Amino acid sequence: MGKLKLIAMIFLLGVTAATAQSSKPPAFYMQASDIASAMQQAIAERPSMAVSRVKVADDHQIALIRRTEAAGPIIHERGTEMHFITEGAGTLLTGGVVIRPENGTAYIQDGLARRVTAGDVVLIDEGTPHQYTAIESVVVYLEVRFSLPYAD
Repeated sequence: MGKLKLIAMIFLLGVTAATAQSSKPPAFYMQASDIASAMQQAIAERPSMAVSRVKVADDHQIALIRRTEAAGPIIHERGTEMHFITEGAGTLLTGGVVIRPENGTAYIQDGLARRVTAGDVVLIDEGTPHQYTAIESVVVYLEVRFSLPYAD
């Protein structure tokens, strides 16, 4: 139940911010059929990591991501990410330090590995290294990136 509360809180935050500005519509809506169509196009373009952009704005973005292979580590200096796993399973490594050897593949050292499956939610703070190190056939997740104002 805690996962659903977190998801609801994040979306309510977005809706509240959107309604505070009168020039914007009160909510963003995209039909499932449109999302599925965009995902099929993304899979055709990049099968191993399809990214279907649902919404991109100055302070947030929403994408549906489908991975069939592990990928290298990444760090987003701006923006916290929420991954809501909708299908499949894999291993997500977070935290630690990214090591980039001159003659090798980058990796995360001293991170925390967790198996994620459909229904799981992961919140990754900005500046945190993360990497899907293993994919069990496929992992699909709704990724919401957002920036929160800093307290003084």
